[in-house]
Amino acid sequence: MAGYVIGLVLHPTRDVSAVVEIIDRWAARHGKALVVRAEDRHRVPASVEPVPGTELAARSDALISIGGDGTMLGALRAAVRDPKPVLGVHLGRLGFLVEVEPPDLPRALDRLVAMDFTVESHACLACDVCGDDVVAFNDIALVRHPGSGFVTATLAVDGQRYGYYRCDALVVSTPTGSTAYSYAAGGPLISPATRAVVVTPSAPMAGISRSVVLSPEETVHLELRPDSAPVAVEMDGLVIRDAATEGTVRIRYVQDAGLVVRLDPRRQQERNQLKLSLLDLPLLPEQLRELLPDGLRVQLNRRELPPPR
Repeated sequence: MAGYVIGLVLHPTRDVSAVVEIIDRWAARHGKALVVRAEDRHRVPASVEPVPGTELAARSDALISIGGDGTMLGALRAAVRDPKPVLGVHLGRLGFLVEVEPPDLPRALDRLVAMDFTVESHACLACDVCGDDVVAFNDIALVRHPGSGFVTATLAVDGQRYGYYRCDALVVSTPTGSTAYSYAAGGPLISPATRAVVVTPSAPMAGISRSVVLSPEETVHLELRPDSAPVAVEMDGLVIRDAATEGTVRIRYVQDAGLVVRLDPRRQQERNQLKLSLLDLPLLPEQLRELLPDGLRVQLNRRELPPPR
C-alpha cells in the first residue's frame, strides 16, 4: 500500500529502542513512513518524522503502541477523535489489550499494511470533570488520599438520584476496564462484547456497597458531598486532578471510540482468560515461572528479539 504512514506511540519510560529498530528496518524495506510525537524524537532514528502530538493520529493510517496496556490506552486516547487501528506490541507485564510479542513483529507489520486483521471495537467514557473534558477507555476513579478520610459522593443517573457512597475509591468503568481497577475493587467481569457502564465502590463503609451496572444510554453524575475528604481523580490510572474537595463528574458512554488490531482473536481471548485466572493465584511471578516446563521457562528467560529480516 503506497503512502502508508505508521504512527509510533512509545512507553513513556521503558527502553523501546530494540523494537523501534525492527519497525524502522521493516519500514525502510517496504517503503513505508514512520511518524512519532515531537517530544519523543530523541528516542527514535532520524528516519522517523516527528509531528505534533495532537496531529499524530490524523497523520497516520495506523498506530503501533510499544509498551503495555497503559501505553495502548494512551494510543487509543490519542486517536479518539479520529479512530485509527492500533496494534499493540507487548513490553509490559500483564497486558490484556496488547497482542504481539517483539519476535512476531515483522510478520504482524506485513499483515497490518495488507489489512489482514480484524478490528476489536472499544468504547470509552467521555467525562466532564469539574468542567474539563477527558476521555477514559478503562475507567475514571475518585480516590481518597491516605489518612484523609473517605470519598463521599452522590450518584445520579439521567438526573435521578440513586443514593450515596462512602468508600476508599469510586470507580466507573467500561467493559474493557472491568478487568482493571473495578475488578480489584470487587466488581464484576463484563464481556467486551457487552455495552455497559459499571460503577464500583472500593472498601465501602456506608451507602451503596455493591457494583451498579448501567445502560450505555444512561448518563452518570457523581457529586462530592461537603463532608468528603479531598480526592484525586484518575483517568485510566493517570491523575488528572489532585486533592479536589468539591465538584461534579458527568460520564457518558461512547461506542466505537477505539479500534484495536487483532491478528488472532481467539488466541488472544484464550490468553486473557489465562491471565485472569493467574490474577487470583497468591504466587509471585518468579514462583509461577518455576511451574512451567523446562523448555518454555528457558524460552521465556531468553526472550530474544529476532535478527533483521
